[in-house]
Amino acid sequence: MEEKEKIAVALRYDVDDTAPKVVAKGRGKLAEVILELAREYGIPIKEDSKLVKELYKLEIESPIPEELYYSVAAVLAWAFKLNQKLKEKFLKNLKTKKSI
Repeated sequence: MEEKEKIAVALRYDVDDTAPKVVAKGRGKLAEVILELAREYGIPIKEDSKLVKELYKLEIESPIPEELYYSVAAVLAWAFKLNQKLKEKFLKNLKTKKSI
């Protein structure tokens, strides 16, 4: 069975922007590099093949279109929640080490 070619899209959302933007995208080896950099910098990775295919069609630095707002908002909410949990865990561990 043939393995599907990997596709990756990186998004950035700045509160000054009207919508999140595509800041990197790639297929194959480039996708692997994007994913490795995300892991290296602790950036959450969410797999959603339908969404990534739609986002991949956009140009770099393009804001996402309105029809993708809901799907992207769900991913950003997931990432924010994950980051909050990691922060809480880190702070809890830090307090535990200080009390020893």
